[in-house]
Amino acid sequence: MTDPHHHPERFEIQNEPTFRGRRLAWFALLFIGLSAAGIWAVYSQVAGHEIHWDARLLGWQLLLASLALLLVYFAADGLRLWFTLRALGHSIPLTAMARLVFLNIFVSNITPLATGGGVAQVWFMRRRGVPVGTGLTATTIRTALAVLFIFGATPILLVTLPGAEGAAQSDSLVITLSVSVALYLGFFTILVMRSNWLLRPMLGLLKALRGLHLIGPRRHHRWRHRLVRELQRFAHGFVRYFQGRKLDIAASFLFTAIFLLALFSFPALLFWALGYGFDYWLVIGRMVMTTFVMYFSPTPGASGIAEGVFGYFFRDVVTASHLVLVTVAWRALTIYLGMLIGLFVTQREIAATRRDAS
Repeated sequence: MTDPHHHPERFEIQNEPTFRGRRLAWFALLFIGLSAAGIWAVYSQVAGHEIHWDARLLGWQLLLASLALLLVYFAADGLRLWFTLRALGHSIPLTAMARLVFLNIFVSNITPLATGGGVAQVWFMRRRGVPVGTGLTATTIRTALAVLFIFGATPILLVTLPGAEGAAQSDSLVITLSVSVALYLGFFTILVMRSNWLLRPMLGLLKALRGLHLIGPRRHHRWRHRLVRELQRFAHGFVRYFQGRKLDIAASFLFTAIFLLALFSFPALLFWALGYGFDYWLVIGRMVMTTFVMYFSPTPGASGIAEGVFGYFFRDVVTASHLVLVTVAWRALTIYLGMLIGLFVTQREIAATRRDAS
């Protein structure tokens, strides 16, 4: 299903700066530090310095249920991109897609605004024959589908969800959210509808690099040609996606919904194990709003902010002694575990790239 006119040797992405070991280490330390600060903020400002260990968090029922939900969560995360790629006329083995899931979790959570995750995925798919422009289209569509679900639900939840009334009455918060949504959706609209608008400033940047003698004339010409080619692939990719097989398009939407529902269900599982009996959809609604705020966090993996927002939204339904425990367990299941696996996957991919280059 790959492009028969594609020649891998013409466009290699190797030794990508995002993947240098020292930079990864610094970002990882920043993630750990900010996460610890967020947990401390929940402990000191929201939980009132209360925390008591509860053995039910290690009960076999919770462990089995968490394992089952993790399998759904990781599988849906991979399949939503896999079916998007198929709709674009490309495919990679499911075993490779499984590795890509964890590589993305690791890199996206240690780089600001998850910017490294997109680069990592395009780099990974490029090594398996997917053109850069097509890979960029696939990851953009995958993100846009999730944004569509979350951004569509948040305004409704802000008005109707119990416990969110105070936030809805805050003019400054409503204005901030409205501006953020407008900017975010505006950026995606430009990417989808007017991606050629990006060409002029990017060509200007290349010209500036040439003028500063940071790149030579041959490299400038080569990069200019590749930039135009891949941006054209990117722009045409959105048309190809909607012209793809209807089953693949429907599956990409379906697995996006399953992925988000699994992601939002982890706190409900933890609350169930600790004996709380409040409504499941109340938890889902508050998790949608938590994730909405996390989308605008400038910190790596929304570290620090995610923990604080989660504690704020659930402070009125969970006892103070459980709030910190649930916050840590939620992040451990949805982020920390995937990052740990992703660390080893990323290192293996980097090592494989170096072996191929030598």
